[in-house]
Amino acid sequence: MSVDLLNLARTGVMASQSQLGVTSNNITNVNTKGYHRQVAQQDTLGTQRIGGNFYGTGTYVSDVKRIYNDFAERELRIGQSSLSAAQTQDKKLSELDQLFSQIGKAIPNSLNQLFADLNGLADLPADLGLRGSVLNNAGEVAKAINQLQSTLNGQLQQTNDQIVAITERVNQIGVELANINRELMKSGGQDTALLDHQDALFQELSQFAQVSVIPLETGAKSVMLGGSIMLVSNQVPMTLGTEQGSPFAEELRLNASSGGQSIAVKGENIGGQLGALFNYRDNSLLPAAREVGQLALGIAASFNQQQAQGLDQSGQVGAPIFRDINDPLMSVGRVGVDTGNTGTAALTLTIDDINQLAGTEYQLNYTTAGGYQLRDTASGATTSLTLAGGVLSGGLGFSLNITSGAMADGDSFTLRPSAGAGAGIAIVMTDPKGIAAASPKMVGAETNSGTTELKLTSVTNSNAANFPTTANKLTLTINTGASTYQAFDSNGASLGTFAYTPPSISAFGFTLDVTSSGAATDTFTLDFSSNSGDNTNIEAMAKLADNKLMNNGKSTLMDVFENTKLDVGSQAKAADVKLGSAEAIYKQAKDRVESESGVNLDEEAANLIRFQQSYQAAARIMTTAQQIFDSLLSSVR
Repeated sequence: MSVDLLNLARTGVMASQSQLGVTSNNITNVNTKGYHRQVAQQDTLGTQRIGGNFYGTGTYVSDVKRIYNDFAERELRIGQSSLSAAQTQDKKLSELDQLFSQIGKAIPNSLNQLFADLNGLADLPADLGLRGSVLNNAGEVAKAINQLQSTLNGQLQQTNDQIVAITERVNQIGVELANINRELMKSGGQDTALLDHQDALFQELSQFAQVSVIPLETGAKSVMLGGSIMLVSNQVPMTLGTEQGSPFAEELRLNASSGGQSIAVKGENIGGQLGALFNYRDNSLLPAAREVGQLALGIAASFNQQQAQGLDQSGQVGAPIFRDINDPLMSVGRVGVDTGNTGTAALTLTIDDINQLAGTEYQLNYTTAGGYQLRDTASGATTSLTLAGGVLSGGLGFSLNITSGAMADGDSFTLRPSAGAGAGIAIVMTDPKGIAAASPKMVGAETNSGTTELKLTSVTNSNAANFPTTANKLTLTINTGASTYQAFDSNGASLGTFAYTPPSISAFGFTLDVTSSGAATDTFTLDFSSNSGDNTNIEAMAKLADNKLMNNGKSTLMDVFENTKLDVGSQAKAADVKLGSAEAIYKQAKDRVESESGVNLDEEAANLIRFQQSYQAAARIMTTAQQIFDSLLSSVR
């Protein structure tokens, strides 16, 4: 029996040694990223028949099992993707909210100061110092909008840089996973160290995108991103890349390529940090920038329009204070041409009415069957456009001019009416005397039809004969049906009957536009004197603060900014709530994985003592067997 005891002791020592080794490995890897707890499976060696009885022959470690729950790991990856997306969205929207609160506050501050100065100028319309203050603060408004737009452009570049950096890391992980697959195939998928490293990479990858893992019979695992993009197929890594956006190059987009073939990837559907960055850029940052552009257009158009209705200190019709809203520098990026177009049409977009204009994006599609269809990309609403004289219009506050070429069936264009305005707005007036505080007087007779309106567009010679002044008023009787007018001096004497080419009448040192909704004969008495005490037009300009000039008469200029700021703030709060939910889900998934696959030091310490004792006991069996053997030898000497 001593030989049997030695064998039993040997197997016990070896099994305990293996158990101690596995336990020690667990303890030393407690902080190793991706490590899964291992358990040694111990079984009996079987029995040996001696006489009429069966005796055990010892034990052995049959397997070292890696504790792994596929369902729990999958839930953890999903939780990680959702958490990373929520963290990224929350951080980016918080930054955007702070930009509008800290940098953007200069816009309402300067705009309020401008209106305060206009009210001051209304009290003293001839004061050159007050005029200079109005002009300076108009410049501050433009600078504040420029600065916010520049900061938003910086956010766009930063977001693009983050997207590029993430795709580079994703590709590195793809190569590492392909190499691991190659090694796992050699070991039949059983190398625990490789499997741990693989799972750690899966978990890291889940930060960047939604990850789907597909086990293969070879022991390798294929990996998909976003549910549709293959990153690793067996031993072959694909490439996730970025390319210039279309139709706007600065808005990067994703593509996936392999073997010379490339397909476009919709970034916001890929999940994780990447999906969140695309979602933030396309659905928060760019819309906010477009609304800043809408505000810039509203300020420039409303002030310039009111300025054009007045007379400056030189008696001239008010020239623009701000750069014209359809100036090329205010129009950068309004029209994007789809790279797949087969037609030759070149388009320009002209702002016609800021009241009807929305800070949104449109998709123009042309088909021979359906004509010109304009779709609001935010609401999905469609509008049919009519083509007349090379101009497309649809009552949305802007028109499209086909400057050359023609559209082909299936052509499409992306339209952003407010693009470029935030960066392009600037004051163009340099002389404070040019502020039009006074108003030309054009008084219609009580018997007028009410369908005819006059607008003074320019004063070419205030010294011309019969130029209308307070002392020498001029009366015009206009027949809009025949396109003729009869002029009378201040004494009522006729100066003659003249024809005009609608809409402009140019005579007596001035030009005015005539608009009428029907044929009528109406009379107006004109006085274009530049009275230094006249403040009627500057009062009207000051009232722009309260007039609902935007969004179809629903918003003031200040409302446009405040609504944008409020919308960004609401998105930031919603992202914060979503982050809290994602953190709870992730913690639950992580706790489950750690409870099953993680190393519990208390448990391992107890195992260490248990296996140490079994090792010592087995060693004691070996000592006992040796003593018995020695006693046996001594007895026969």
